[in-house]
Amino acid sequence: MFVGNRYHLSYCTNIHPGPDWQTTFDGLKKYIPLVKDKVAHKGSFGIGLRLSNQASKELDENDQFSKFKSWLIEQDCYVFTMNGFPYGQFHDVAVKDKVHLPDWTSQERYDYTLRLFKQLALLPKNGNEAGISTSPISYCHWFDEESDRKKVYVRAAEQMAALAIELRAIEQQSGTYLHLDIEPEPDGLLENSKQVLAFYKEYLLLFGAARVRKELNLGKEEAEEILLRYICLCYDVCHFALAYEEPEYSFNEFARAGIRIGKIQISAALKIIANSDPNELFSALAQFNEPTYLHQVTQKTGDQIVTYNDLPDLLAIKPEFKELRAHFHVPIFLESFEGLYSTQDHILKVLAYIKKHDVTRHLEVETYTWDVLPENLKTEISSSIARELNWTLSKLQA
Repeated sequence: MFVGNRYHLSYCTNIHPGPDWQTTFDGLKKYIPLVKDKVAHKGSFGIGLRLSNQASKELDENDQFSKFKSWLIEQDCYVFTMNGFPYGQFHDVAVKDKVHLPDWTSQERYDYTLRLFKQLALLPKNGNEAGISTSPISYCHWFDEESDRKKVYVRAAEQMAALAIELRAIEQQSGTYLHLDIEPEPDGLLENSKQVLAFYKEYLLLFGAARVRKELNLGKEEAEEILLRYICLCYDVCHFALAYEEPEYSFNEFARAGIRIGKIQISAALKIIANSDPNELFSALAQFNEPTYLHQVTQKTGDQIVTYNDLPDLLAIKPEFKELRAHFHVPIFLESFEGLYSTQDHILKVLAYIKKHDVTRHLEVETYTWDVLPENLKTEISSSIARELNWTLSKLQA
């Protein structure tokens, strides 16, 4: 939906299972009209579309694309952003670190992402801009040697440069501005502002720019401008809260480096504050220990961030702490739960900041964990999604 002639706001449909196109389309047809009817805002409804690789391939077969496009028009819906991070199945199987496969060193990741962009370019949009979020290059624990990580950064920079060239051609031909939005997250090869800034400076604007200069016969500054235009960031509020970074700091650092924010994903992590019996807190936290997704836990000690790779690792140790933050996307309207808290305060800071500064027009609520939440937090899914959207609307319009 378009809010205040300034923001596109929706939710990410990775909430719904989508291993193939038929399952994806069935979920959209079931839930989008229900959610659209429940949100306070009336009018055209934007969709944050998630397509797996298989679903994306099948969408191009047997006239499925034209049927989907007709359905969007009938429903008065449009697509302004897509989630191109999870490549394969994202529900009902153990995803864990495999969410990063294939990574940005692979041809499969490039081909999948480019196919999504070609589809996005032809879908109904409210305006002439749209973006696709993607993985933070790869998973850091797959690379023990710094030399191996550097090779991954170089390869990713070159692949993203090739994609930027394609996106430039699409814009020149159609007038539609499409951008790739890299999504830093805990234990990704990019997980905080410092790493993002280093990747852009030392790899994307060096090795990536060299590829752009060679293929387009351009100068250094022109090549860098192309990369900064088409290779942007997805600022996931939960993920940057886990890095203990204040929104104003991160946004200012990126702006100074010329790095654009293509999309903000509105999400909240779990926050555990040592203000009661630690055993009771760990017991409450254990309710969120489930086998599908990685739930890293971060702890700030001085200027250092200690990361536990997954929630079971923390629960096995039960360390002393003042505050912990767990990578579990909880409902954004949830401020506290059984002695635990959320990082909702970071969402409020982000929304307050973007009201005063031109950061991005694309806002996407991403709470993909409804089916793995503790039972007493589960409610009917369309009502829960609408409640999150209406909560966000109320804060934007306050």
